[in-house]
Amino acid sequence: MKKILPVLVALIGLGSGIAAGAMLAPTAAKEAALPPCGPEHNSVSVDNNDAGPAPIPVEAAEKSGEEQLSTENEYVKLNNQFIVPVVKDGRVASLVVMSLSVEVELGGRERVFSREPKLRDGFLQVLFDHANSGGFDDNFTSSLNMAALRSGLLASSYQVLGPIVKDVLIQDIARQDV
Repeated sequence: MKKILPVLVALIGLGSGIAAGAMLAPTAAKEAALPPCGPEHNSVSVDNNDAGPAPIPVEAAEKSGEEQLSTENEYVKLNNQFIVPVVKDGRVASLVVMSLSVEVELGGRERVFSREPKLRDGFLQVLFDHANSGGFDDNFTSSLNMAALRSGLLASSYQVLGPIVKDVLIQDIARQDV
C-alpha cells in the first residue's frame, strides 16, 4: 500500500494537469481570431467576415537606422479618450485612460471620421479584453503588454477601415487606482 499511494497521487496530479491544460487551451476559433506574433511573422492576419485572412503589411525599418518622414501617411487623432475599467473581485479596482491615433494613407482622414463609431467600438472591445486578461495589471506598460495591445488595436482597425490603416499609436496612457 505504501508503494501504491505515491503512484496514485502522481497519476491523479498528471490527470488533473492534463484536464486543466485541455480546458484552458485556446480553441481553434480563438487562435484564428488572434494575429500571429513573434519576430518570424512579417504580417498580421485577421478573419474578415469569414472571407479568409487578409494580411496587414508591416513596413520594415530602414537598414541605415535613419528615420524617414513619410508624406504618404497621415495621423488621425481620435476625438475622445478611451476609459477602461479594470475589475477585480467584482469591483472596479482602477481605470485606464488612453488617447489613440490612427496612421492611415494620405486622404484617409475622412474615412476614419466617418467610421469612428465602429472603430471606437472595436477598440473598446480590444481594450476590455486586454483588461480582463490582466494586461493592465502590475507593469502594464511593459513592452510585451504594449505589443499585444497594439497588435489587437491594429487588427481591429484593419477590420473596420481596411488596408488604408498603417498603424495605431498610443498617444497617452494612464492608470488610476480607485
